[in-house]
Amino acid sequence: MASERGSAKHIVIVGGGYVGMYTALRLQKRLRRELRGGEVVITVIDPQSYMTYQPFLPEAAAGNLEPRHVVAPLRQVLGRCRILNGFVTRIDHASRSLTVRPAGSQTAGVPERMVGYDMLVVALGSVSRTLPIPGLADCGIGFKTIEEAIFLRNHVLHQLDIAASNLDDEQVRRRALTFVFVGAGFAGVEAMAELEDMARDALKAYPTLDEREMRWLMVEATDRILPEVGPEMGRWTAEALRRRGIEVKLETLLKSAENRRIVLSDGEEFDAGTLVWTAGVKPHPVVKDSDLPLDERGRVKATAELTVEGLDGVYTAGDNAAVPDLTDTGDFTAPNAQHAVRQAKRLGDNIVADLRGKPRKPYVHGYVGSVAGLGLHKGVANVYGVKLRGLPAWFMHRTYHLSRMPTINRKFRITMDWTLAMFFRREIVSLGELEWPRQEFELAAGRQHDT
Repeated sequence: MASERGSAKHIVIVGGGYVGMYTALRLQKRLRRELRGGEVVITVIDPQSYMTYQPFLPEAAAGNLEPRHVVAPLRQVLGRCRILNGFVTRIDHASRSLTVRPAGSQTAGVPERMVGYDMLVVALGSVSRTLPIPGLADCGIGFKTIEEAIFLRNHVLHQLDIAASNLDDEQVRRRALTFVFVGAGFAGVEAMAELEDMARDALKAYPTLDEREMRWLMVEATDRILPEVGPEMGRWTAEALRRRGIEVKLETLLKSAENRRIVLSDGEEFDAGTLVWTAGVKPHPVVKDSDLPLDERGRVKATAELTVEGLDGVYTAGDNAAVPDLTDTGDFTAPNAQHAVRQAKRLGDNIVADLRGKPRKPYVHGYVGSVAGLGLHKGVANVYGVKLRGLPAWFMHRTYHLSRMPTINRKFRITMDWTLAMFFRREIVSLGELEWPRQEFELAAGRQHDT
């Protein structure tokens, strides 16, 4: 089952995220002649039809960006590739095949199918790493997808509605206005900062609520936040958040969240209407159900050339891979967008080299630093040792990520969103009913049946 397209080389990319999409883009550019001539076929498999640019999720959640503008549609970006929307449930390299459950098959009754390949790119990325904390699975919210960002925006605004509608019930109001974020990496800090900024702005439309009633709490198990920007800038960020009234609890663990009753390791207990979990990621679980070599953390073992150790025709990069960091002997590259995009370029070039019988090159990239947004006109950055804070860092954050957003179309739309935000206030409408689009119809149908 070497190939689905006869004598053509079939390259299958599993995952349409940073690594998957940018690798396919690179191959489109480098293999134009082969693709036109039918010598090579590229298939990208992902449940979604778009790639989410995760650094912009906090701004989408806060209403600074239209959610559709922070995703890149795969079928438009990868016009020379075949897009297969489905879930890869098993990787069997011994037979060079994948088991794929087509998207929507749970409701349509579509059976799983087998997809063969000649060359495979494992770019499944990561999922949230959770812990067996009582109540976490019931009330926790993640922050890795555009769907979670939209849900969280609607949820936070709905909590303000609840508080404003229960002025006589102090317990209900206090619970609704308490927001807890667990995990102080990029996702947690940026999401909290943007949403707190949004909620504070939204309160202008709630005359019966006082911003001092809101409680925003960051819980971090280690002794510092934003380790990517260095200790000094991490401390500055913590103090900047505290000056805004945000509580930052370091060396503190979430012990329980049953019935939205938050219990912390320092002994504090309180009710919270919102619990956001951003405490790390782990490799996509599908890699475990494969015959690929894995390390002790469940990552695919990769070489510096972004091939899978000991296997022919299999490549990997990004969050699901243990890629050696040649700029820091003994370590692996960090699971972030900066490495993923650059690894994808090298990975694509190495696939082309293998197809054309040329030597591969190792992935070498010195980490240039990090930038983080902390709400409107606020940020922190440490780039090439240059440390910035406030407005300059915020501007650098936006400029850098705008430059990395694929397609001119998306760059223009994002720029327009930011421009319009300079002249108009952001929307503060909660559209939580989008989660239950058939509720009204089912109610009507039920009443009609009763009559």
